Amino acid sequence: MPYARPNPVRRLGEHFAVDSDWMRPVQPVSRGDVTTGIVVGLASVLTVELSRGMGYFEGDGFSRWFQWTAVLVAAALLVFRRRFPLGVAMLAAAHMFLLGVTDPALMAQVSCQVVYFTCFYSAVAWGRDRRSMLAVVGLITVFMFGWLAWQFAVGNAIQEVTKQVGKYAGYGWLSPVASNIILTFLVNVVFFGGAVALGQVSWRNALQRERLRTQSATIAEQSESLRRKAVIEERLRIARELHDVVAHHVSVIGIQAAAARRVLDRDPAAAKGALGEIEGSSRDAVTQMRGLLGTLRAVDDVAAGDPARTEGSRAPEPGLEALPDLVALHRVGAVSTAYDLVEDPAGSADRLPGAVALSLVRTVQEALANVSRHSTATEVRVVVRVVERQVGSYAEVEVLDNGRPRPGTSGSGLGQLGIRERVASHRGQSEIGPRPAGGYRVRVRLPLGDPPPDPAHGADGLARAGGPS
Repeated sequence: MPYARPNPVRRLGEHFAVDSDWMRPVQPVSRGDVTTGIVVGLASVLTVELSRGMGYFEGDGFSRWFQWTAVLVAAALLVFRRRFPLGVAMLAAAHMFLLGVTDPALMAQVSCQVVYFTCFYSAVAWGRDRRSMLAVVGLITVFMFGWLAWQFAVGNAIQEVTKQVGKYAGYGWLSPVASNIILTFLVNVVFFGGAVALGQVSWRNALQRERLRTQSATIAEQSESLRRKAVIEERLRIARELHDVVAHHVSVIGIQAAAARRVLDRDPAAAKGALGEIEGSSRDAVTQMRGLLGTLRAVDDVAAGDPARTEGSRAPEPGLEALPDLVALHRVGAVSTAYDLVEDPAGSADRLPGAVALSLVRTVQEALANVSRHSTATEVRVVVRVVERQVGSYAEVEVLDNGRPRPGTSGSGLGQLGIRERVASHRGQSEIGPRPAGGYRVRVRLPLGDPPPDPAHGADGLARAGGPS
């Protein structure tokens, strides 16, 4: 494959980022710019007078006022070098050319050279349109080197060199004229090349700072978005909890109230018991609602940036130990309920994570509330299974009834939606709907993290010492 030589023009454009969409912000004339112009102007006047005292301008034929005006005009350019970088660079080049033609000794003053260097540097550093910057700076550089070549080729620069240093011929590697020409070109290469290089470094540093600022703002915005998302998700969780608590306890209160009304005359003791259940259920509902409201206040504190106030604001969440009483509350009148807990191995239920146990309890609450409100069921069975294996551990709850939908009692569907959302948050599986043999089924299976292997068994689950029993 032939070697493809890089395009110098394209590489130059890439170096100066002519295709960049970023533009350095326009800088207004500041007090610091004005101060810089005044200080440099006074220093230039002082330098001119000190040079005059050393006889530097002897015989040049220009008055003090002309020289002062020239250096003060040059210093004034520094005031606008950041506001109008390209325009100031062109004015500095014109000033340098005119002063070099009329009074070369004054143009060669250190103060003037500092001003020119700074203006050319600022054009590269602060030029907003990189294509225009490259065109202006390139034109200035070509013009200056062309002027320099013209002075040596057509002007009297060689005669001046010969008159001043011709007597030193033979002292160096090259003749005085050749040495002067080479040195002059090298000095100008360093002068203009240094201004361009430093200006480009400054521009790229500004671009890097802008990118870092943008990235920082993006990260802060994303962090705020994630915080808001977390708050919204927590509010949705609380809404589901509140729906489950209210729906369950109101359902229980309605069932017990209906039972008490039916037996109030013929069995006052049973009515009294039902009223006691109503009292206990209402107190439990108030307690759980207070806990949820405390959690809601904690979410508001986090949203307001005060997480310290959340300590102690949440009540303990119910676990599997609450299920027997929960199921028994729905054993009213002709409705019989049963609860079974299946563990493999024994004690697995005690090791359930709190979030999983809470999801199982809320699923049972919602399923039983739906049976009470919308079903003609007379038998309800709740089975909880907790299975721990080396691979594929899970916790499952199944609520089965033998009823049919009660006419005129269609619900909003929010309860079942809450069940599915809980299951999705645990990456589990759900099955909600009528059974082929009659009745209704709510089944939820949530995966568990696999337990660590028993030290007494190998990876295949067999006993290390005696083999299978």
